[in-house]
Amino acid sequence: MKIFEINSGNYGSTGNIMLNIAETAKLSGHNVKIAYRKSRSVTPGNSDDEILIGNSFYGLTHRLLGEYLGLEGFGSVFSTLKLIKDIKNFNPDIIHLHILHGWYLNLPLLFSFLSKYDKKVVWTMHDCWAFTGHCPHFEYVKCNKWQTGCENCSQYKEYPFSKIDNSKFLYKYKKKYFTSIKNLNIVTPSQWLEGLIEGSYLKNNSKTYVINNGIDLNIFKPVESNFRELNNISENVYLILGVAFEWTEKKGVDIFKKLSNDLNSNYKIVLIGTTEDDEKNLPENIIKIRRTSSKEELAEIYSSADLFANPTKEETFPTVNMEALACGTPVLTFSTGGSPEIIDEKSGSVVDCDDYESFKSEIIRICETKPFNSSDCIERAKMYDMNDKFIEYVKLYESI
Repeated sequence: MKIFEINSGNYGSTGNIMLNIAETAKLSGHNVKIAYRKSRSVTPGNSDDEILIGNSFYGLTHRLLGEYLGLEGFGSVFSTLKLIKDIKNFNPDIIHLHILHGWYLNLPLLFSFLSKYDKKVVWTMHDCWAFTGHCPHFEYVKCNKWQTGCENCSQYKEYPFSKIDNSKFLYKYKKKYFTSIKNLNIVTPSQWLEGLIEGSYLKNNSKTYVINNGIDLNIFKPVESNFRELNNISENVYLILGVAFEWTEKKGVDIFKKLSNDLNSNYKIVLIGTTEDDEKNLPENIIKIRRTSSKEELAEIYSSADLFANPTKEETFPTVNMEALACGTPVLTFSTGGSPEIIDEKSGSVVDCDDYESFKSEIIRICETKPFNSSDCIERAKMYDMNDKFIEYVKLYESI
């Protein structure tokens, strides 16, 4: 079988998912090519099976088109025509789409081609962008316009940034082109996102599958750590850990600020992923770590924590929850997106989004009564072995 994957990059969470699916499919005897946007952030692979989409000039002009006219997805004409030629030359049995936003594809061209090309299409939706007029996420702003037709967007200045609100037009064109592919196979990482798909305009022309994201259980596991010693955290102090790529209110930084004032000296908060600006605005009694040197170091910190706290207010299926569990650390999260799906009654707790008092009370209860044990957390994490998840994708290819 021949498979052609497309994503916005070959790095980060979605890039790694694409690369690992491709590698697993190759090990299963399939022929795979991957295509991704050329940008400053990309370090191209050396394989003949990797194709770069566009260049810095096309990317810049497309981005300007999106910013000033609200036409994200309408640039990159020549890049997309070249991509279509590459697809035809490879003649795949399956075309697997990932992240398509990011100013690198002409969506009318691509989907007009896919709707007429007699090949199976799989689309892994890592966010909600495919069925909104603009945004990849809308939980934080509590918007449901995507159910009927987007307009008067409150997030048009957010990624993908635009100076004008063109959400009404973009919603219509997305609906037109994205529903043009009959028997579309949509994959979501969470049941929550699957439910949203069923309430969107994509429901009538697609079949939806849930394949959770996974983690490397050879790295994320309980390990010996001197993190407490290095940071002067006594074994008698409860270590509350938070990890994020960026610390905004969407990720719950406001919750941690309140907790730093309300929890007594028996508790110490550690946040990973902070920036210089974050460090100026966060209380002094929070330990701030900009980034870890490796995944192994991150696993050491997870293993040192008494509780992983994730007060996220907008989420699809957070990898950090799985990583914490795999290191034997229970998880406390808001009931947001797919975050609650990762834990069960033996490995963590869920409270309503933005219910600060309940969140604080659960931190105290979990730390002081220890209702969860490490072995149950580790057992739960086995559900998210990344190797099993990539094999699920290969089985999906073979089944369709």
